[in-house]
Amino acid sequence: MRTRMLFIVTVVSALALALAACGPAPTPERIEVEVTKEVPVEVTKIVQEEVEVEVEVPVEVTRVPEGPYEHLARAMAGEFEGTEVNIFGVYTAEDEDRFQAALVPFEVATGIDVEFEGSADFETLIRVRVEGGDAPDIAQFSQPGLLAELADDMVPLDSFMNMDQLQQDYAPGWLDLGTVDGHLYGVFYRASTKSIVWYPIPQFEEAGYEIPQTWDDLLALMDQMVADGNTPWCISIEHSGATGWVATDWLEDILLRTAGAEVYDKWVNHEIPFNDPAVKNAAEIMADIWFNPDYVYGGREYILTEWVGSTQNPMFDEEGPQCWLHKQAGWYSAFFPEGKEAGVDSAYFYFPPIEEEHGKPVLGAGDPIGMFNDRPEVRAVMEFLSTAKGAEVWVRLGGFVSPNQGVSLDWYPTEIDRTQGEIIQNADVLRFDASDAMPAEVGTGTFWTGMVDWISGEKDIDTVLQEIEDSWPE
Repeated sequence: MRTRMLFIVTVVSALALALAACGPAPTPERIEVEVTKEVPVEVTKIVQEEVEVEVEVPVEVTRVPEGPYEHLARAMAGEFEGTEVNIFGVYTAEDEDRFQAALVPFEVATGIDVEFEGSADFETLIRVRVEGGDAPDIAQFSQPGLLAELADDMVPLDSFMNMDQLQQDYAPGWLDLGTVDGHLYGVFYRASTKSIVWYPIPQFEEAGYEIPQTWDDLLALMDQMVADGNTPWCISIEHSGATGWVATDWLEDILLRTAGAEVYDKWVNHEIPFNDPAVKNAAEIMADIWFNPDYVYGGREYILTEWVGSTQNPMFDEEGPQCWLHKQAGWYSAFFPEGKEAGVDSAYFYFPPIEEEHGKPVLGAGDPIGMFNDRPEVRAVMEFLSTAKGAEVWVRLGGFVSPNQGVSLDWYPTEIDRTQGEIIQNADVLRFDASDAMPAEVGTGTFWTGMVDWISGEKDIDTVLQEIEDSWPE
């Protein structure tokens, strides 16, 4: 299906900007430009027909050089008009739609045609394309581990980008995650908080349930729900070639809460074995929930076969919630059924701490972007996506959190998104998703598949953890 999206872009005229150099900045002359861009959208709804989505986003775009990035300024001046840049990444469905929208102001301002292709099998296909000499100009990854694996074929961003500006816009941890062998290869475009649990607001309040503040509170809430005839958890992991990452998120969050950040870091860096007793302990705590049929809607079959984008749908059942809790990142509101709104129909609470000594850590993740083909117009796109402006449209549309500290919290359209943005920008105890930070053959390989083998009952936890340990590259 192809969705025609109409964008109304506000243009600041070059004349107004030129006058600003001669005296006090005048009120910009604004010209409304209507841009029509057809973008491919993965059909995930029942109604499969041509639809027209009108998105009105005021964005200042100018065709004159400005800002700290050389190639972006040259692009704004029209130097690369008529060129094309292709991006390959993991965004599909509504995510793809909104990423396309975020690119429109750049395309209008520069005349560069930016084509994006999203695939649920990105992790597999990007390797095939790189090895076959068909690498995209830019890749939008879902984990730094895979980026690091392919870094030898990529362009170091610190060879042309303004590093002073990047260090101003991003906390050191984000830049560190995109650095391989002392060079920056990836800049994080989207971030997410994973240490949160969604719940149905009206029904939750009507039932008299209270937000749990501790792990014991959470266990008591689960048992109360079962006593009331309710099923606590919505959990599923099916995601085509990426199946298994939901389970790794749970294990990581529990490990942070039971073993602490120091052990977690050693585990990620393989300074302790993958099958360290602390990891098995976290898995056993997780199993107490996942493998209890009273706790999880549909049991193991639902966990293994339901697409992650529809995990929470039973929470919105017309007859009432069929499951009441869903641990998933903040971006999940983009996958709510039509007519359901974050902050109204479902909100989230912090995934409670377990061991008091380890405080309240936050597990986060993000999508780094990197560059394979070195042309000036490709450099311009990379620079644009590294700015706050590159994220503004998607931030304003909702369901998106940027790690760029230049993004104003006022841009977030809902309290749900704004709270996540504030957590990401201000977090002082934040750990990145371990599976995304580990070598790709482990993090997005044996770790993912091992969790599937364990959940399906094909292998026990000791076997799985040992096999993942054995797969760690020397």
